Amino acid sequence: MAASPMLRPSLLLRSSPSPCNPSSTRTSPRNPSKCKVFALFWGPKKNSGSRELSPSLGPYTLTTSSSEVDMQQISVSVAPSILDISSEDWDACAIDVTGTEKHFNPFLTHAFLSSLEETGCSTKETGWIPQHIVARDENGNVLGVVPLYLKSHSYGEFVFDYSWADAYYSYGYSYYPKLQCSVPFTPVTGHRILVRDTVYKSQVFDALVEALKDLAAKLDVSSIHITFPSETEWCKLKDRGFLQRIGMQYHWKNRNYKSFDEFLMDMRQSKRKNIRLERKKGMLFLVRFLRISTQNLKMRRLRGTDIKAKHWDSFYSFYRNTTDNKWGRAFLTRDFFHNIGEKMGEKVMLIVAEEDEKLVAGALNLIGGDTLFGRLWGCLPDAYYPNLHFEACYYQAIEAAIELNLNKVEAGAQGEHKIQRGYLPVTTYSCHYILDEGFRKAIGGFLVNETAQVKHVMELLCESGPFKEEIMKEHQFS
Repeated sequence: MAASPMLRPSLLLRSSPSPCNPSSTRTSPRNPSKCKVFALFWGPKKNSGSRELSPSLGPYTLTTSSSEVDMQQISVSVAPSILDISSEDWDACAIDVTGTEKHFNPFLTHAFLSSLEETGCSTKETGWIPQHIVARDENGNVLGVVPLYLKSHSYGEFVFDYSWADAYYSYGYSYYPKLQCSVPFTPVTGHRILVRDTVYKSQVFDALVEALKDLAAKLDVSSIHITFPSETEWCKLKDRGFLQRIGMQYHWKNRNYKSFDEFLMDMRQSKRKNIRLERKKGMLFLVRFLRISTQNLKMRRLRGTDIKAKHWDSFYSFYRNTTDNKWGRAFLTRDFFHNIGEKMGEKVMLIVAEEDEKLVAGALNLIGGDTLFGRLWGCLPDAYYPNLHFEACYYQAIEAAIELNLNKVEAGAQGEHKIQRGYLPVTTYSCHYILDEGFRKAIGGFLVNETAQVKHVMELLCESGPFKEEIMKEHQFS
Protein backbone atom coordinates (compact mmCIF):
# COMPACT_ATOMS: atom_id res chain seq x y z
CA MET A 1 0.00 0.00 0.00
CA ALA A 2 1.35 3.39 -0.98
CA ALA A 3 1.89 5.57 2.03
CA SER A 4 3.03 8.70 0.22
CA PRO A 5 4.06 10.03 -3.16
CA MET A 6 7.57 10.88 -2.00
CA LEU A 7 9.40 7.57 -2.36
CA ARG A 8 12.99 6.90 -3.34
CA PRO A 9 14.06 4.39 -6.00
CA SER A 10 15.32 1.00 -4.89
CA LEU A 11 19.05 0.38 -5.04
CA LEU A 12 18.46 -2.26 -7.69
CA LEU A 13 17.05 0.25 -10.17
CA ARG A 14 18.94 3.40 -9.29
CA SER A 15 22.00 3.26 -11.50
CA SER A 16 22.43 6.18 -13.87
CA PRO A 17 22.33 5.95 -17.67
CA SER A 18 25.58 5.48 -19.56
CA PRO A 19 27.43 8.63 -20.67
CA CYS A 20 25.88 10.05 -23.80
CA ASN A 21 26.45 12.63 -26.47
CA PRO A 22 23.58 15.12 -26.34
CA SER A 23 22.37 16.63 -29.57
CA SER A 24 24.30 19.63 -30.84
CA THR A 25 21.05 21.56 -31.01
CA ARG A 26 21.26 22.09 -27.26
CA THR A 27 23.37 24.73 -25.55
CA SER A 28 26.93 23.91 -24.53
CA PRO A 29 27.28 22.09 -21.21
CA ARG A 30 28.01 24.05 -18.14
CA ASN A 31 30.23 22.59 -15.48
CA PRO A 32 27.83 21.88 -12.62
CA SER A 33 28.83 20.44 -9.30
CA LYS A 34 28.11 16.75 -8.84
CA CYS A 35 24.90 16.37 -6.92
CA LYS A 36 21.63 14.46 -7.06
CA VAL A 37 18.78 16.30 -8.74
CA PHE A 38 15.28 15.44 -7.53
CA ALA A 39 13.65 18.70 -8.65
CA LEU A 40 14.77 21.63 -10.69
CA PHE A 41 12.45 24.55 -11.32
CA TRP A 42 12.72 26.68 -14.42
CA GLY A 43 15.91 28.70 -14.20
CA PRO A 44 17.04 31.91 -15.87
CA LYS A 45 17.68 30.18 -19.21
CA LYS A 46 14.10 28.94 -19.44
CA ASN A 47 11.78 31.30 -17.72
CA SER A 48 8.23 30.10 -17.18
CA GLY A 49 7.00 33.23 -18.86
CA SER A 50 8.64 32.19 -22.13
CA ARG A 51 6.35 29.18 -22.40
CA GLU A 52 2.89 29.55 -23.84
CA LEU A 53 0.89 27.23 -21.63
CA SER A 54 -2.19 25.62 -23.15
CA PRO A 55 -1.25 26.21 -26.81
CA SER A 56 -3.48 25.03 -29.63
CA LEU A 57 -2.60 21.73 -31.30
CA GLY A 58 -3.59 20.10 -34.57
CA PRO A 59 -5.89 20.04 -36.48
CA TYR A 60 -5.90 16.37 -37.47
CA THR A 61 -7.87 14.67 -40.24
CA LEU A 62 -9.77 11.41 -39.74
CA THR A 63 -11.03 9.19 -42.54
CA THR A 64 -13.28 6.15 -42.78
CA SER A 65 -12.46 5.46 -46.43
CA SER A 66 -10.61 6.96 -49.37
CA SER A 67 -13.57 9.20 -50.12
CA GLU A 68 -13.22 12.86 -49.14
CA VAL A 69 -16.89 12.77 -48.15
CA ASP A 70 -15.95 10.56 -45.21
CA MET A 71 -13.15 12.84 -44.02
CA GLN A 72 -13.54 14.66 -40.74
CA GLN A 73 -11.26 17.16 -39.08
CA ILE A 74 -10.76 17.16 -35.33
CA SER A 75 -9.34 19.94 -33.23
CA VAL A 76 -7.02 19.25 -30.33
CA SER A 77 -6.55 21.74 -27.51
CA VAL A 78 -5.03 21.93 -24.05
CA ALA A 79 -7.26 22.48 -21.00
CA PRO A 80 -5.49 24.20 -18.07
CA SER A 81 -7.96 22.55 -15.69
CA ILE A 82 -10.09 19.43 -15.81
CA LEU A 83 -12.93 21.68 -14.71
CA ASP A 84 -12.90 23.10 -18.26
CA ILE A 85 -14.13 19.69 -19.45
CA SER A 86 -17.56 18.45 -18.41
CA SER A 87 -17.64 15.41 -16.15
CA GLU A 88 -20.02 13.71 -18.60
CA ASP A 89 -17.57 14.07 -21.51
CA TRP A 90 -14.51 13.06 -19.48
CA ASP A 91 -16.17 10.03 -17.86
CA ALA A 92 -17.63 8.88 -21.19
CA CYS A 93 -14.08 8.69 -22.56
CA ALA A 94 -12.83 6.88 -19.44
CA ILE A 95 -15.66 4.31 -19.58
CA ASP A 96 -15.58 3.75 -23.35
CA VAL A 97 -11.84 3.07 -23.43
CA THR A 98 -12.21 0.05 -21.09
CA GLY A 99 -15.18 -1.30 -23.04
CA THR A 100 -16.97 -2.57 -19.94
CA GLU A 101 -18.05 -1.53 -16.46
CA LYS A 102 -16.14 -4.56 -15.17
CA HIS A 103 -12.90 -2.66 -15.74
CA PHE A 104 -14.10 0.65 -14.33
CA ASN A 105 -11.17 2.58 -12.87
CA PRO A 106 -12.18 5.13 -10.19
CA PHE A 107 -8.89 7.04 -10.47
CA LEU A 108 -9.60 8.04 -14.08
CA THR A 109 -12.92 9.65 -13.24
CA HIS A 110 -13.56 13.36 -13.38
CA ALA A 111 -14.55 13.19 -9.70
CA PHE A 112 -11.14 11.92 -8.56
CA LEU A 113 -8.99 14.09 -10.81
CA SER A 114 -11.02 17.24 -10.20
CA SER A 115 -10.79 16.64 -6.45
CA LEU A 116 -7.01 16.75 -6.74
CA GLU A 117 -7.16 20.08 -8.56
CA GLU A 118 -9.92 21.73 -6.53
CA THR A 119 -8.23 21.02 -3.20
CA GLY A 120 -4.74 22.19 -4.13
CA CYS A 121 -3.03 18.81 -4.64
CA SER A 122 -2.25 18.85 -8.38
CA THR A 123 -1.67 22.52 -9.10
CA LYS A 124 1.10 24.88 -10.21
CA GLU A 125 2.01 25.43 -6.54
CA THR A 126 2.76 21.72 -6.05
CA GLY A 127 4.60 21.36 -9.35
CA TRP A 128 1.72 19.66 -11.17
CA ILE A 129 0.42 22.13 -13.79
CA PRO A 130 -2.64 20.62 -15.55
CA GLN A 131 -2.25 20.51 -19.34
CA HIS A 132 -4.99 18.04 -20.23
CA ILE A 133 -5.37 17.31 -23.94
CA VAL A 134 -8.85 17.27 -25.47
CA ALA A 135 -9.85 16.15 -28.98
CA ARG A 136 -13.16 17.39 -30.43
CA ASP A 137 -14.93 16.74 -33.69
CA GLU A 138 -16.31 19.42 -36.01
CA ASN A 139 -19.47 19.64 -33.90
CA GLY A 140 -17.59 20.15 -30.67
CA ASN A 141 -18.16 16.63 -29.35
CA VAL A 142 -15.33 15.30 -27.18
CA LEU A 143 -13.71 12.24 -28.80
CA GLY A 144 -10.79 11.78 -26.46
CA VAL A 145 -8.89 13.18 -23.48
CA VAL A 146 -5.48 12.71 -21.89
CA PRO A 147 -4.72 13.46 -18.20
CA LEU A 148 -1.51 15.44 -18.51
CA TYR A 149 0.66 17.65 -16.30
CA LEU A 150 3.67 19.91 -16.78
CA LYS A 151 6.03 18.98 -13.96
CA SER A 152 9.00 20.68 -12.31
CA HIS A 153 10.05 17.63 -10.23
CA SER A 154 9.64 13.85 -10.10
CA TYR A 155 7.70 13.41 -6.88
CA GLY A 156 4.36 11.61 -6.73
CA GLU A 157 4.99 9.38 -9.75
CA PHE A 158 6.29 6.01 -8.40
CA VAL A 159 8.30 5.42 -11.59
CA PHE A 160 11.70 6.72 -10.69
CA ASP A 161 13.70 8.84 -13.12
CA TYR A 162 15.95 10.72 -10.69
CA SER A 163 19.07 9.19 -12.23
CA TRP A 164 17.98 10.51 -15.62
CA ALA A 165 17.70 14.01 -14.18
CA ASP A 166 21.19 13.55 -12.70
CA ALA A 167 22.54 12.61 -16.13
CA TYR A 168 20.98 15.68 -17.76
CA TYR A 169 22.33 17.93 -15.04
CA SER A 170 25.85 16.47 -15.27
CA TYR A 171 25.93 17.47 -18.92
CA GLY A 172 24.59 20.95 -18.21
CA TYR A 173 21.05 20.41 -19.52
CA SER A 174 17.64 20.82 -17.93
CA TYR A 175 15.53 17.71 -17.37
CA TYR A 176 12.71 19.74 -15.85
CA PRO A 177 10.11 20.72 -16.81
CA LYS A 178 8.75 17.54 -18.35
CA LEU A 179 5.29 16.32 -19.36
CA GLN A 180 3.71 13.65 -17.15
CA CYS A 181 0.71 11.64 -18.34
CA SER A 182 -0.61 9.96 -15.21
CA VAL A 183 -2.94 10.05 -12.25
CA PRO A 184 -1.06 12.15 -9.67
CA PHE A 185 0.17 10.34 -6.55
CA THR A 186 -1.45 7.10 -7.74
CA PRO A 187 0.54 4.02 -8.85
CA VAL A 188 -2.47 2.28 -10.39
CA THR A 189 -2.50 0.79 -13.89
CA GLY A 190 -5.16 2.08 -16.27
CA HIS A 191 -5.63 3.58 -19.69
CA ARG A 192 -4.00 6.96 -20.21
CA ILE A 193 -5.19 7.84 -23.72
CA LEU A 194 -8.93 7.94 -23.11
CA VAL A 195 -10.89 7.65 -26.36
CA ARG A 196 -14.60 7.37 -27.15
CA ASP A 197 -15.78 4.20 -28.85
CA THR A 198 -16.35 5.46 -32.40
CA VAL A 199 -15.30 4.32 -35.87
CA TYR A 200 -12.45 6.81 -35.54
CA LYS A 201 -11.08 5.60 -32.20
CA SER A 202 -7.74 4.25 -33.48
CA GLN A 203 -7.15 7.46 -35.46
CA VAL A 204 -8.12 9.60 -32.47
CA PHE A 205 -5.60 7.63 -30.39
CA ASP A 206 -2.89 8.38 -32.94
CA ALA A 207 -3.89 12.04 -33.12
CA LEU A 208 -3.66 12.38 -29.33
CA VAL A 209 -0.20 10.79 -29.29
CA GLU A 210 0.95 13.17 -32.03
CA ALA A 211 -0.55 16.05 -30.05
CA LEU A 212 1.52 14.98 -27.02
CA LYS A 213 4.68 15.19 -29.11
CA ASP A 214 3.60 18.51 -30.61
CA LEU A 215 2.96 19.94 -27.16
CA ALA A 216 6.35 18.73 -25.90
CA ALA A 217 8.06 20.56 -28.77
CA LYS A 218 6.06 23.75 -28.25
CA LEU A 219 6.78 23.81 -24.53
CA ASP A 220 10.43 22.89 -25.13
CA VAL A 221 10.44 20.18 -22.46
CA SER A 222 12.94 17.35 -22.16
CA SER A 223 10.52 14.43 -22.27
CA ILE A 224 7.05 12.89 -22.04
CA HIS A 225 6.35 10.20 -19.46
CA ILE A 226 3.27 7.96 -19.54
CA THR A 227 3.22 6.02 -16.30
CA PHE A 228 1.11 2.97 -15.41
CA PRO A 229 -0.64 2.73 -18.81
CA SER A 230 -2.45 -0.43 -19.88
CA GLU A 231 -0.31 -3.13 -21.47
CA THR A 232 -2.12 -2.53 -24.79
CA GLU A 233 -1.17 1.16 -24.80
CA TRP A 234 2.38 0.28 -23.77
CA CYS A 235 2.76 -1.96 -26.82
CA LYS A 236 1.20 0.59 -29.20
CA LEU A 237 3.42 3.42 -27.99
CA LYS A 238 6.61 1.48 -28.73
CA ASP A 239 5.84 1.84 -32.45
CA ARG A 240 5.36 5.57 -31.95
CA GLY A 241 8.85 6.26 -30.64
CA PHE A 242 8.35 5.76 -26.88
CA LEU A 243 10.88 3.83 -24.82
CA GLN A 244 9.39 0.96 -22.85
CA ARG A 245 9.94 0.35 -19.16
CA ILE A 246 8.55 -2.23 -16.74
CA GLY A 247 8.13 -2.26 -12.99
CA MET A 248 6.61 -4.50 -10.37
CA GLN A 249 3.75 -4.44 -7.90
CA TYR A 250 2.02 -6.99 -5.67
CA HIS A 251 -1.60 -8.00 -6.28
CA TRP A 252 -3.91 -10.52 -4.67
CA LYS A 253 -6.07 -12.66 -6.97
CA ASN A 254 -9.50 -13.97 -6.03
CA ARG A 255 -9.90 -17.57 -7.17
CA ASN A 256 -13.64 -17.55 -6.51
CA TYR A 257 -13.12 -17.81 -2.77
CA LYS A 258 -16.16 -17.89 -0.51
CA SER A 259 -14.24 -17.02 2.66
CA PHE A 260 -10.85 -15.98 3.98
CA ASP A 261 -10.27 -19.50 5.29
CA GLU A 262 -10.87 -20.91 1.82
CA PHE A 263 -8.19 -18.56 0.49
CA LEU A 264 -5.79 -19.76 3.20
CA MET A 265 -6.29 -23.37 2.12
CA ASP A 266 -4.56 -22.54 -1.19
CA MET A 267 -1.41 -21.55 0.69
CA ARG A 268 1.43 -23.73 1.85
CA GLN A 269 0.92 -24.99 5.36
CA SER A 270 3.72 -22.92 6.89
CA LYS A 271 2.45 -19.70 5.28
CA ARG A 272 -1.13 -20.45 6.26
CA LYS A 273 -0.02 -21.02 9.85
CA ASN A 274 1.95 -17.75 9.92
CA ILE A 275 -1.02 -15.70 8.73
CA ARG A 276 -3.33 -17.24 11.30
CA LEU A 277 -0.80 -16.55 14.03
CA GLU A 278 -0.35 -13.02 12.78
CA ARG A 279 -4.08 -12.34 12.98
CA LYS A 280 -4.36 -13.92 16.40
CA LYS A 281 -1.24 -12.43 17.95
CA GLY A 282 -2.23 -10.54 21.06
CA MET A 283 -5.77 -11.86 20.54
CA LEU A 284 -5.78 -9.94 17.28
CA PHE A 285 -8.16 -12.28 15.52
CA LEU A 286 -10.41 -9.75 13.82
CA VAL A 287 -13.93 -10.33 12.62
CA ARG A 288 -15.79 -7.40 11.14
CA PHE A 289 -17.42 -5.27 13.85
CA LEU A 290 -16.38 -7.68 16.66
CA ARG A 291 -14.31 -6.39 19.56
CA ILE A 292 -10.76 -7.57 20.20
CA SER A 293 -10.84 -8.45 23.86
CA THR A 294 -7.34 -7.74 25.13
CA GLN A 295 -6.65 -4.64 23.05
CA ASN A 296 -10.18 -3.29 23.07
CA LEU A 297 -10.01 -2.71 19.29
CA LYS A 298 -12.73 -2.89 16.70
CA MET A 299 -12.24 -3.06 12.93
CA ARG A 300 -14.85 -1.53 10.65
CA ARG A 301 -15.21 -1.20 6.88
CA LEU A 302 -17.04 2.02 6.07
CA ARG A 303 -18.51 3.04 2.72
CA GLY A 304 -20.44 5.97 1.29
CA THR A 305 -22.56 7.84 3.79
CA ASP A 306 -21.17 5.73 6.65
CA ILE A 307 -17.97 7.77 6.31
CA LYS A 308 -18.52 10.99 8.25
CA ALA A 309 -16.50 14.20 8.38
CA LYS A 310 -14.92 13.08 11.66
CA HIS A 311 -13.62 9.95 9.96
CA TRP A 312 -11.92 11.99 7.23
CA ASP A 313 -10.44 14.41 9.76
CA SER A 314 -9.01 11.49 11.71
CA PHE A 315 -7.72 9.78 8.59
CA TYR A 316 -5.99 12.97 7.47
CA SER A 317 -4.11 13.02 10.79
CA PHE A 318 -3.09 9.39 10.18
CA TYR A 319 -1.89 10.30 6.69
CA ARG A 320 0.11 13.25 8.00
CA ASN A 321 1.71 11.09 10.66
CA THR A 322 2.94 8.76 7.92
CA THR A 323 4.19 11.48 5.56
CA ASP A 324 5.77 13.63 8.26
CA ASN A 325 7.70 10.73 9.75
CA LYS A 326 8.66 8.82 6.59
CA TRP A 327 8.43 10.87 3.44
CA GLY A 328 8.73 14.54 4.35
CA ARG A 329 5.88 16.12 2.42
CA ALA A 330 2.13 15.61 2.27
CA PHE A 331 0.80 16.44 -1.18
CA LEU A 332 -2.79 15.47 -0.35
CA THR A 333 -4.86 17.95 1.63
CA ARG A 334 -7.53 17.47 4.27
CA ASP A 335 -10.13 18.83 1.84
CA PHE A 336 -9.14 16.24 -0.77
CA PHE A 337 -10.30 13.38 1.45
CA HIS A 338 -13.57 15.13 2.24
CA ASN A 339 -14.02 15.84 -1.46
CA ILE A 340 -13.64 12.28 -2.72
CA GLY A 341 -15.90 11.07 0.07
CA GLU A 342 -18.60 13.45 -1.12
CA LYS A 343 -18.08 12.95 -4.86
CA MET A 344 -17.33 9.25 -5.10
CA GLY A 345 -19.75 7.81 -2.53
CA GLU A 346 -19.87 4.02 -2.47
CA LYS A 347 -16.67 3.78 -4.52
CA VAL A 348 -14.72 4.75 -1.39
CA MET A 349 -14.02 2.26 1.40
CA LEU A 350 -12.34 3.38 4.61
CA ILE A 351 -11.13 0.59 6.89
CA VAL A 352 -10.72 1.91 10.41
CA ALA A 353 -9.51 0.59 13.75
CA GLU A 354 -11.27 1.96 16.84
CA GLU A 355 -10.34 1.80 20.50
CA ASP A 356 -13.13 2.80 22.86
CA GLU A 357 -14.86 4.54 19.91
CA LYS A 358 -11.73 6.55 19.12
CA LEU A 359 -10.17 6.05 15.68
CA VAL A 360 -6.53 5.01 16.01
CA ALA A 361 -5.70 3.84 12.46
CA GLY A 362 -7.15 3.61 8.99
CA ALA A 363 -6.62 2.39 5.43
CA LEU A 364 -8.14 4.10 2.38
CA ASN A 365 -9.38 1.98 -0.52
CA LEU A 366 -11.25 2.71 -3.74
CA ILE A 367 -13.54 0.19 -5.42
CA GLY A 368 -13.32 -0.39 -9.16
CA GLY A 369 -15.33 -2.59 -11.48
CA ASP A 370 -13.48 -5.77 -10.53
CA THR A 371 -10.72 -4.52 -8.23
CA LEU A 372 -10.22 -3.16 -4.73
CA PHE A 373 -7.44 -0.58 -4.80
CA GLY A 374 -5.53 -0.10 -1.55
CA ARG A 375 -4.16 3.43 -1.39
CA LEU A 376 -3.07 4.95 1.91
CA TRP A 377 -2.51 3.86 5.48
CA GLY A 378 -1.79 5.67 8.73
CA CYS A 379 -2.25 5.64 12.48
CA LEU A 380 -1.95 7.91 15.50
CA PRO A 381 1.64 8.75 16.51
CA ASP A 382 1.42 6.85 19.78
CA ALA A 383 -0.64 3.93 18.48
CA TYR A 384 1.06 0.55 18.41
CA TYR A 385 -0.78 -2.70 17.94
CA PRO A 386 1.05 -5.80 16.66
CA ASN A 387 0.24 -6.55 13.01
CA LEU A 388 -2.47 -3.89 12.77
CA HIS A 389 -0.96 -2.59 9.52
CA PHE A 390 -1.16 -6.05 7.94
CA GLU A 391 -4.69 -6.52 9.21
CA ALA A 392 -6.05 -3.18 8.03
CA CYS A 393 -4.26 -3.02 4.69
CA TYR A 394 -4.04 -6.61 3.49
CA TYR A 395 -6.31 -9.04 5.31
CA GLN A 396 -9.30 -6.74 5.62
CA ALA A 397 -8.89 -5.88 1.93
CA ILE A 398 -8.91 -9.56 0.99
CA GLU A 399 -12.03 -10.18 3.07
CA ALA A 400 -13.72 -7.16 1.47
CA ALA A 401 -12.84 -8.36 -2.04
CA ILE A 402 -14.26 -11.80 -1.31
CA GLU A 403 -17.39 -10.25 0.16
CA LEU A 404 -17.87 -7.95 -2.86
CA ASN A 405 -16.93 -10.68 -5.35
CA LEU A 406 -14.06 -8.65 -6.79
CA ASN A 407 -11.34 -10.30 -8.86
CA LYS A 408 -8.31 -8.79 -7.20
CA VAL A 409 -6.77 -6.43 -4.68
CA GLU A 410 -4.05 -4.01 -5.77
CA ALA A 411 -2.11 -3.11 -2.65
CA GLY A 412 -0.03 -0.26 -4.08
CA ALA A 413 3.67 0.21 -4.77
CA GLN A 414 6.63 -1.60 -3.20
CA GLY A 415 6.70 -4.03 -0.27
CA GLU A 416 8.09 -7.54 -0.67
CA HIS A 417 6.48 -8.38 2.69
CA LYS A 418 3.17 -8.55 0.81
CA ILE A 419 4.19 -11.80 -0.91
CA GLN A 420 3.98 -13.90 2.25
CA ARG A 421 0.48 -12.49 2.78
CA GLY A 422 -0.88 -13.69 -0.55
CA TYR A 423 0.04 -10.79 -2.86
CA LEU A 424 2.13 -11.90 -5.84
CA PRO A 425 4.40 -9.92 -8.21
CA VAL A 426 2.82 -8.54 -11.39
CA THR A 427 4.28 -6.39 -14.15
CA THR A 428 3.56 -2.67 -14.44
CA TYR A 429 4.40 -0.48 -17.41
CA SER A 430 5.56 2.98 -18.39
CA CYS A 431 6.51 4.74 -21.66
CA HIS A 432 9.05 7.52 -22.13
CA TYR A 433 9.55 9.85 -25.09
CA ILE A 434 12.94 11.56 -24.86
CA LEU A 435 13.33 14.47 -27.26
CA ASP A 436 17.13 14.60 -27.29
CA GLU A 437 18.53 11.84 -29.50
CA GLY A 438 21.70 11.31 -27.43
CA PHE A 439 19.87 11.00 -24.13
CA ARG A 440 17.18 8.83 -25.76
CA LYS A 441 19.84 6.35 -26.85
CA ALA A 442 21.52 6.30 -23.43
CA ILE A 443 18.28 5.88 -21.50
CA GLY A 444 17.19 3.18 -23.93
CA GLY A 445 20.34 1.22 -23.12
CA PHE A 446 19.73 1.68 -19.40
CA LEU A 447 16.17 0.33 -19.78
CA VAL A 448 17.35 -2.83 -21.56
CA ASN A 449 19.52 -3.72 -18.57
CA GLU A 450 16.90 -2.66 -16.03
CA THR A 451 14.20 -4.77 -17.70
CA ALA A 452 16.36 -7.87 -17.44
CA GLN A 453 16.94 -7.15 -13.74
CA VAL A 454 13.24 -6.65 -12.99
CA LYS A 455 12.25 -9.87 -14.75
CA HIS A 456 14.94 -11.81 -12.90
CA VAL A 457 13.80 -10.45 -9.54
CA MET A 458 10.18 -11.34 -10.30
CA GLU A 459 11.19 -14.90 -11.15
CA LEU A 460 13.09 -15.24 -7.88
CA LEU A 461 10.20 -13.85 -5.87
CA CYS A 462 7.74 -16.24 -7.47
CA GLU A 463 10.00 -19.18 -6.71
CA SER A 464 9.47 -18.40 -3.02
CA GLY A 465 5.75 -17.76 -3.41
CA PRO A 466 3.43 -18.64 -0.53
CA PHE A 467 0.91 -20.75 -2.46
CA LYS A 468 0.82 -24.44 -3.20
CA GLU A 469 2.78 -25.48 -6.27
CA GLU A 470 -0.25 -25.91 -8.54
CA ILE A 471 -1.47 -22.42 -7.64
CA MET A 472 1.90 -20.84 -8.35
CA LYS A 473 1.95 -22.46 -11.79
CA GLU A 474 -1.23 -20.58 -12.62
CA HIS A 475 0.34 -17.23 -11.75
CA GLN A 476 1.54 -15.63 -14.96
CA PHE A 477 3.38 -12.36 -15.52
CA SER A 478 5.11 -10.95 -18.59
